[in-house]
Amino acid sequence: MNHGPLPLPVVLAGARGHGRWHLHNIRRLAGAGLVRLAGVCELRPLDARELDGFGAPAQSDDFGALLDATGARIAVVCTPIDTHTDLALTAARRGVHLLLEKPPAPSFAEFRRMADGVRLAGTACQIGFQSLGSHALTAIADLVAEGAVGEVTGIGAAGAWARDEAYFRRSPWAGKRRLDGTDVVDGVLTNPLAHAVATALALDGSPFAEDVADIELELARANDIEADDTSCLRVTTARGTRVTTAVTLCAEEPGEPYVLVHGRHGRITFWYKQDRVLVQRAGHGPVETVHGRTDLLENLVHHLVDGDELLVPPDRTGAFMRVVEAVRTAPEPRVLPAADWYAEETADGARRRIVKGVDSLVHASADSLSLFSELEAKAR
Repeated sequence: MNHGPLPLPVVLAGARGHGRWHLHNIRRLAGAGLVRLAGVCELRPLDARELDGFGAPAQSDDFGALLDATGARIAVVCTPIDTHTDLALTAARRGVHLLLEKPPAPSFAEFRRMADGVRLAGTACQIGFQSLGSHALTAIADLVAEGAVGEVTGIGAAGAWARDEAYFRRSPWAGKRRLDGTDVVDGVLTNPLAHAVATALALDGSPFAEDVADIELELARANDIEADDTSCLRVTTARGTRVTTAVTLCAEEPGEPYVLVHGRHGRITFWYKQDRVLVQRAGHGPVETVHGRTDLLENLVHHLVDGDELLVPPDRTGAFMRVVEAVRTAPEPRVLPAADWYAEETADGARRRIVKGVDSLVHASADSLSLFSELEAKAR
């Protein structure tokens, strides 16, 4: 298939919020001659300052019409979660390839509708789990394969982040499980710290839906929202690995999220936002390395032009979507009693809620592969 000469024309749907990151990345790749920004789909047009360096791309709030008018070859979709499937299929019907922001869909049924539609249309789709472009994943897989830490006994992920109360008012769908009867599932496990879940499953070599044998969930919230902000999860994979994820947006001291690979003779820690790996094993000193990363939009361009393999096609997020579905269908998150948290004002005058002792609980979960309830029972 001829995808036309470089640079490939790109339309960005959703250019504010996290979309600003995509705008910056498109600017970088445009400088390398790989893409050009042909259009922006936003409810409110971007101004000249926001479009600095891009000239005057077409702008419209009608995604399909914008794709038609610009002759786009790629669409980057960074819009509310519940719009992902319909926008992806709008692009696919026009033969436009996709970088679709995570989570790819708010339910497993919508995910399958999207993935099947894209496949039947013959268009390429990359899901925006940027951490899965890290070269550290291959390095860790090689270490495990050569027995550096012995047999893997489990994988634990931990993320302790802080978000103020305004974060949950940033858009109508923020912090919601549903909006106007439509699934949104904007919880800590499924959106802000979704990379922790997806990266842990990838490190086990269990990215596909059929790789998930069992899911245990504990969802809770300190903030006045519908969704969860402090939660943990344990997936038992088809190969028998226990993969836990413990995360919060109410940290005492926010830190870098990480995934911990437990072996019988050592452990490997992967700080996935930094592409940083620490190997600790019996009979050796600690060894720390920092790895490169392949950008997912750049990989999509090279897939179309040079035939490179896509790093994160939809099916490689199937196991993550099983988790999304479990969160979607789970009982409402437990409301943490007022005695378990307190509020403080941040340096910029915002207000945020902090769960007492949550940092140590998150780290202990990754360390022991335990759920919060199991750790609390041991502490009693």
